[in-house]
Amino acid sequence: MDGLDNRVDSGGGTDGTGDTGRALGDFLRARRGRVAPEHVGLTGGRRRRVRGLRREELAQLAGISVDYYVRLEQGRATQPSPEVLDALAGALGLDAAERGHLATLTGARRGPAPRARVSPLLRRILDGMTGLPAFATDHRLDVVAWNDLGSELIGGLAGPGHRDRNNARFLFLDPASRLVHPEWEARAAEAVGQLRVAAGRYPDDVELAGLIAELGAGSAEFRRIWDSGEIVMCAAGRKRLRHPVAGLLTLDFETLHVPAAPGETGLVVHVFSAEEGSPEAAALARLAPAAAAPARP
Repeated sequence: MDGLDNRVDSGGGTDGTGDTGRALGDFLRARRGRVAPEHVGLTGGRRRRVRGLRREELAQLAGISVDYYVRLEQGRATQPSPEVLDALAGALGLDAAERGHLATLTGARRGPAPRARVSPLLRRILDGMTGLPAFATDHRLDVVAWNDLGSELIGGLAGPGHRDRNNARFLFLDPASRLVHPEWEARAAEAVGQLRVAAGRYPDDVELAGLIAELGAGSAEFRRIWDSGEIVMCAAGRKRLRHPVAGLLTLDFETLHVPAAPGETGLVVHVFSAEEGSPEAAALARLAPAAAAPARP
């Protein structure tokens, strides 16, 4: 995949998705397993029976008691202080994205799930980008708004028989997604990564937990990627998509974040473009007039 990505590693099965303590423990355990002892001044040795650091070694490096760290990993302690988080992040060698995910897991919101609201201004913005395919998603990966070209590009979101408007469900439960996304594995990893982060941020979102359970029950690929622990979240770069008329397109993409109002979830706007004068730009120009004007959701 050609893009700017943040890789966040957190293990765990698809059951217990809404369990904040378990999610925190899974994340710490997975990251501990990826730290080579010799990289932090410890001797690896052939007799080590665990991958990465032992619990007591990480606790020592972070300057906390072994008992407290064990409780963190077991989900019995879920509100470590900022100082403990900083020490653990340093000992584990977390990057900025991983530190942010760790903070999310220890400060997850409780209460009603946020709702997605598409403002009239956002709709005008999307409609105004007539030459740029664009669509907006919420934290569950529901496509909640789009422009004509965006709908056409990613498999048809409007009209009778439109494809599933949840991107994750489309990817994992609809074989047509592999035609639209020739780089299916990368797109699937992105979807799992976004759902995992959302599950950590909104542990009481029943709809989100239900979606993850549905995907786990219906797709072996989803279970495999979820259980692998490694997730990828792309912010910008290039993606390949296949359209039945325009053919295979390699497009630049950018993700723009719309801030959340109280009680709402922030939206992410995905915008695609092509370099001026390129074959892809010519293909988009030919496709734009043919894109039907669908009814808005």
